[in-house]
Amino acid sequence: MGHHEKVVASALLGNAIEFYDFVVYVFFATYIGHAFFPASDRVTGVLLALAVFGVGFVARPVGAIVLGRYADRRGRRPAMLLTIWLITGATCVMALLPTYRDIGVAASVLLTVCRVIQGFCFGGEVGPSIAYLAEIAPSRRRGLYCAGMFAGQGAAVCAAGIIGTATTWWLTPEQMQDWGWRLPFLVAAGATPFAVLLRRRMPESLSAPQADAAQQQGPRRGTVVALSFAILGGTVANYVCTYLPTYASLALGMPAVASVSVAIMVGIATLVFGLLGGWLADNHGRRVVLLVSRLACALLAVPLFAWLSAERSTYALWVTAAVLAAANAINGGALFVAMAESFAARRRATSISIIYAIGVAIFGGSTQFVVAWLGQATGSPLAPSWYLLATSLVAFLALWPVQNGAGAQQRLYAA
Repeated sequence: MGHHEKVVASALLGNAIEFYDFVVYVFFATYIGHAFFPASDRVTGVLLALAVFGVGFVARPVGAIVLGRYADRRGRRPAMLLTIWLITGATCVMALLPTYRDIGVAASVLLTVCRVIQGFCFGGEVGPSIAYLAEIAPSRRRGLYCAGMFAGQGAAVCAAGIIGTATTWWLTPEQMQDWGWRLPFLVAAGATPFAVLLRRRMPESLSAPQADAAQQQGPRRGTVVALSFAILGGTVANYVCTYLPTYASLALGMPAVASVSVAIMVGIATLVFGLLGGWLADNHGRRVVLLVSRLACALLAVPLFAWLSAERSTYALWVTAAVLAAANAINGGALFVAMAESFAARRRATSISIIYAIGVAIFGGSTQFVVAWLGQATGSPLAPSWYLLATSLVAFLALWPVQNGAGAQQRLYAA
């Protein structure tokens, strides 16, 4: 592996660990809900646990502003080092927290605080990471490099699924509820020192040799709006996929092992099709990749959920997860490059972080709660597909006017 590849791997590994820390919570929402939010019925406990999952998203815009500005002033590398220390620290604390049975409502409060810290950190991680990858990438491979971040998140989901499946298969339901749900949170602690070491060796990408007049004028308002709606569509699709383990258990009554194992399919599909989408964006244009991704999610949502509801088999669950994750992941590289090229270097990390964090905070944080509530309110197992269909169509229409970037040689270092 050459020096350039090691630099990219350092950025991607750290982001993957942070995403694992943030998303593994939802795979064990059923156990966490019972441990920290005892309620009169199982569904209410899970809804409360998912509400706390959403609280982590509320802190994202704050982290985007604070840590994004830090990255634009001090550099991408210091910001990326800070976020990985903070988010993994919060994850380790979550793994060791006493439950409601031990200390009462204080357990619920402490869990919420940890989720706020995680959200704050991840809100400030995305902008510097995207900016860094776009800035170090060769001009004709920006889509592939930035897609690596999305693919890395897919690898994180896959890892969470493998660990979750193994623990669920190995332990009894009683052991999982008592202490087994803590194991996936502790795994991140072992990988953190390695990721920190790699990030410490990364060269800084922020520089400003000369200004570019077009970028000094700032991005067009229409571009910012379109990118925001693209985040909306991708976020809802992403978190509908990560909600599938809870959905399969809660709405379809499927066995716990089958429910958790679906994360493996989501992760693999995101990894493979994320990289494929980055390559397609570099070679065939970003606009077509963005539009095809959103249209595919819209057209496939209802048929796939209808089939899954009828079949209620592990095979149907895996196929549904893989297809939806693939359709969503293919746009990652195109979207991230478009975001990076829309802003000058000295405000790039902050701008990307804010757009991403606000979109994810509003829709990512609410998606799993909304679809769970819709399912309970309507009694229909197709509720998640209606929400995915609507948001994907909104994103498709918003992206329609967007044109391809200004070209492969567009400068990324304008001050």
